[in-house]
Amino acid sequence: MSVLTITNSNYNTEVTNSDKPVLLDFWASWCGPCKMLSPVVDEIAEETADIKVGKVNVDEQPELARQFGVMSIPTLVLIKDGKIEQQSVGVKPKTEILSMIGK
Repeated sequence: MSVLTITNSNYNTEVTNSDKPVLLDFWASWCGPCKMLSPVVDEIAEETADIKVGKVNVDEQPELARQFGVMSIPTLVLIKDGKIEQQSVGVKPKTEILSMIGK
């Protein structure tokens, strides 16, 4: 499945009301570590059909970043049934992210 761009306008549809767990990647274009993590998140999206993967640009969606208490980026948040299941800050290896999502 391809990576979704999550915004205030599609958040409820794509995340809150999702029948699948959702992995959100909070990032910004100026963030070096975010650029390192991005291809890993993209790979996970392509390889894992039973979760949704979305990216939230914190500069364009500051309300969502505040809602999740994002203070540092990259931040990964796993949401199941509309609730935060896990949260992780910083660049993580693919194996650790897969473990976070139960793979």
